[in-house]
Amino acid sequence: MRDVILCECFARDGLQHEPDFLPTHLKRTLVERFADIGFQRIEATSYSNPAVIAQFSDASALLADLQRRPGVFYKATCANVRAVERALNDLCAGHGANEISLLVSASDAHSLKNLKRSREDQWRNIKQMVEKAEGQFRLIGTVSVAFGCPFEGRVNEADVLADIEQFAQCGVKYITLGDTTGVATPQSVKRLFRAVQALFPEVTPIAHFHDTRATGLVNYIAALEAGVTHYDCAFGGIGGHPAKVKYGGGHTGNVSTEDWVSLLESMGVRTGIDLERLLDVAAECETALGRELHSRTLRSGLNPLIHARA
Repeated sequence: MRDVILCECFARDGLQHEPDFLPTHLKRTLVERFADIGFQRIEATSYSNPAVIAQFSDASALLADLQRRPGVFYKATCANVRAVERALNDLCAGHGANEISLLVSASDAHSLKNLKRSREDQWRNIKQMVEKAEGQFRLIGTVSVAFGCPFEGRVNEADVLADIEQFAQCGVKYITLGDTTGVATPQSVKRLFRAVQALFPEVTPIAHFHDTRATGLVNYIAALEAGVTHYDCAFGGIGGHPAKVKYGGGHTGNVSTEDWVSLLESMGVRTGIDLERLLDVAAECETALGRELHSRTLRSGLNPLIHARA
């Protein structure tokens, strides 16, 4: 039983920030461990251009060896039609992802920096990608910098809602709103997610926030209060922009999985994650990267009152 659905993003959004290649067998072990402890959605890899993000040059090899759990969605990120073609080839070979994400930016400047396309060009690209996917995957639309852009500043909420409408018209019913550089506030989070739910009741919104300014958890609570049930997070709070495509400074990582799970469970919100094994997996992620990560809970332990709540 669970009240929220968490997507573990360590193996994709997390690792894209890492300059050193993590061996494929370690990625596979961690992705399998994430499924073992109860994650129903896992970002497994990205069909990125290896010349830009070498970390995912092993995307097909990883998926080929991955032991799957029934009922789990293994997501691969796709930035263009060629990426969708690669996803289809792996699927036809019997070992593809069953969920792919399609990316747009809420600002032109971020789109040009991150995707090398204007927003207008990327939307043409998205429509071609949806057509190419031929209904073979669950599609996740992602709107980056939905709460503010590191280059242009404020983002017009009407533009974000228009992006959601375009995704919905393409048949994409799961849509992620990204606070890519940690500029959202609880007020802006509630306002935007409530607008999404009011205008697009057929859409399942997903919150993907970065903890750049230590506001990730408070903004996730605001999203929870607005009725959001789907969240992205990454063990150790790792992640951010691709290592070769930098924007934003300081700590750019995701909301820490173990911190978010601990808070949710202490509030009585069921995550479906095995709490007895959660911190063991968090420690495995630290060991894999060879350094201490941004996890309060791994240092201090789970909230001791979780099992004593009324």
